Amino acid sequence: MNIKQILSISRPHFWLYEFGTYGIGLLIAYVAVGFSLSVEILLFGLYFLIPANILIYGINDIFDYETDMLNPKKDSYEDVLQPQDHKKVFLWIGATTVPFIIYGIFFISSTALLAFLVFVFFATFYSTPPIRAKARPVFDSIFSGSHYVGTAVFAYLLVYPEFSSINWWYVCAGLLWTVAMHAYSAVPDIDADRQAGVPTIATKLEKKHTLVLCLVLYVASFVILGYFTSWLFLLLAAPYIYLVAKSFKVFDQELFGLYTYFPYLNALCGAVVTIYIIALL
Repeated sequence: MNIKQILSISRPHFWLYEFGTYGIGLLIAYVAVGFSLSVEILLFGLYFLIPANILIYGINDIFDYETDMLNPKKDSYEDVLQPQDHKKVFLWIGATTVPFIIYGIFFISSTALLAFLVFVFFATFYSTPPIRAKARPVFDSIFSGSHYVGTAVFAYLLVYPEFSSINWWYVCAGLLWTVAMHAYSAVPDIDADRQAGVPTIATKLEKKHTLVLCLVLYVASFVILGYFTSWLFLLLAAPYIYLVAKSFKVFDQELFGLYTYFPYLNALCGAVVTIYIIALL
């Protein structure tokens, strides 16, 4: 398996998710203690740009083979990882994550290291047995959301290694937003997951109730963000509400078509939050 193939597995269209939350965590810490730059900050920035996604999606593709074979989005939007390549992907995952754990043990604070291991735990056991949270309704969304939020917390602690300094309301807002993001992403996969016998939050709640949950979570997230920053952030909730509300009336490929807008919307939302934090600096 060559570099081009492993980069494809890492989902380049999702790279900004982990790297973006890493950057936001850094910026929030900079507001508290001032700007700084170190080898560790640059090194782990590189990790959350690509290797973290090799971990998340490589493991996902290995343990989701049966489901992916039944999922129509794998025909064009993503590829199915064939069984003969599973061992090679495992090796890539180990080679691109284990060195960062070893480095962290010796060169970063104990709080930051703990946060990094929390990220690795949630990213790994979202798909991996015996936990395999993605096949446990509700836990699937919590585990998926937690590794994104864990990335931001890690970045914050890398700069400002004090748990007591964290605004846990920001963490809560981020978790609500990422849980909503995962729950929505599970809706287009309902039929494929049912055929493969994989229970998810969407197969459990059905399409309608999952979308209602997403609306509630998105609104709650932006209300918390608006309360602790600026109420203008509530305007960011509008496109999310629009896309989720529209999803009630569409099916199959149309619903998946709406799902493909979310990476762009999330990037826009992240950019606005980033600009706001930079303005505070």
